[in-house]
Amino acid sequence: MDTLSYKTISANKETAKKEWVVVDATDQIVGRLCSKVAKLLRGKYKPNFTPHVDCGDNVIIINAAKVVFSGKKETDKVYTRYTGYPGGQRFNTPEELRKRKDGIDKMIRHAVKGMLPKGPLGRSLMDNLYVFDGAEHNKEAQQPKTIDINQYK
Repeated sequence: MDTLSYKTISANKETAKKEWVVVDATDQIVGRLCSKVAKLLRGKYKPNFTPHVDCGDNVIIINAAKVVFSGKKETDKVYTRYTGYPGGQRFNTPEELRKRKDGIDKMIRHAVKGMLPKGPLGRSLMDNLYVFDGAEHNKEAQQPKTIDINQYK
């Protein structure tokens, strides 16, 4: 019996088949949307998933301004950041962040970042995420395919 036929094939940067996908975030709950997006970025839905390699897709999120929070999180959830100066701790709710220029982008990136691995791989995976508030995006040249995020678990 030939034992070489049982080798596990690991993907690497050259053999990974990365695709471009568009996800519509209209009326999606933030945490559930972001957990599925994190899996797409990581490549967990692919049969050739390799834990230490970026083999996930490039994800474009459109209509990000239409995401919703469940319960009273819109007013009660608090995002904390620190300016680096004494007394520089700042607090924001999602309601306040929606009024800012890049507030929606920051909320979604914060949620997805927490669901990715910590370290160089996770930081590089964040570069594959593109968030747009409206229905238009500037990535048509990549010919992304639109997927229904509700079909994924």
